Amino acid sequence: MTNPFFVIATLVIRIIDCTLRDGEQAPGVVFNYREKVTIAKLLDRLGVCQIEAGIPVMGEVEQVAIKAIAGMGLTSRVSTWNRLLLADIRASLDCGVRDLHISAPVSDLHIRYKLGKSHQWVLDCLKRALRYAKDYGCRVTVGAEDAFRADESFLCEFALLAREMGAERLRYCDTVGIMTPFALSRVMDRLKEKLEIELEFHGHNDFGLATANSLTAVKAGVRYIDTTIGGLGERAGNACLEELALALKGTCAIDLDLNPRVLRALGHYVARGANRPVTHAG
Repeated sequence: MTNPFFVIATLVIRIIDCTLRDGEQAPGVVFNYREKVTIAKLLDRLGVCQIEAGIPVMGEVEQVAIKAIAGMGLTSRVSTWNRLLLADIRASLDCGVRDLHISAPVSDLHIRYKLGKSHQWVLDCLKRALRYAKDYGCRVTVGAEDAFRADESFLCEFALLAREMGAERLRYCDTVGIMTPFALSRVMDRLKEKLEIELEFHGHNDFGLATANSLTAVKAGVRYIDTTIGGLGERAGNACLEELALALKGTCAIDLDLNPRVLRALGHYVARGANRPVTHAG
């Protein structure tokens, strides 16, 4: 009998966990200092590739926790989320972080109608931000916000500039969670043909498709996937790490090699800190 699932066990998937950044944007969720540090330690024990520790420019409370996490000597890379603004990058540098994610709007809905800016403004700001980060020896990934609704030719121009300026990866963000696996599959295939930069996928769960879209990205050869613990995140949340781990193993024969006891403890700890029910125990 033919296996109805796709088996790509040779692909090594890297998890970028955004619980401490996107997860804390869920309504009513505020982790305290001790909770943030503990979550970072547990994510490191779990074995995620990268921990997105927060947004330093938000203020002193955020900065104190990020400084502590960045100084713990974790095996996982510790990064921060930044806008295109140099003030954001300076705040990250002041926290001792040298792994930066720099995010920019790429759809006209965000660039023209939300910000009142132009494509050229985005490209100029990106170039300035990446040059500044490079001067300080930072490793940088670049985020394309609202990528699905962007003009694809501009998205490619944006990605090519990011690569030329030394960015490691392009984060393709389904910012408002409207992608379907069918559309994502076609887009990923086209982008992988046109671009040489490594791709990363960041899915939101507004229509319950974050895990399905993440699986589709993996099937298309994307090795870096963003998640949060329990699917916590802005609005309806993000791709759930526990759910994705099970789905990858069951449908793709990919084992993320996550310690189930640590994952279960982490799920309970995050749920308690967020005042949410435990829906995915790992």
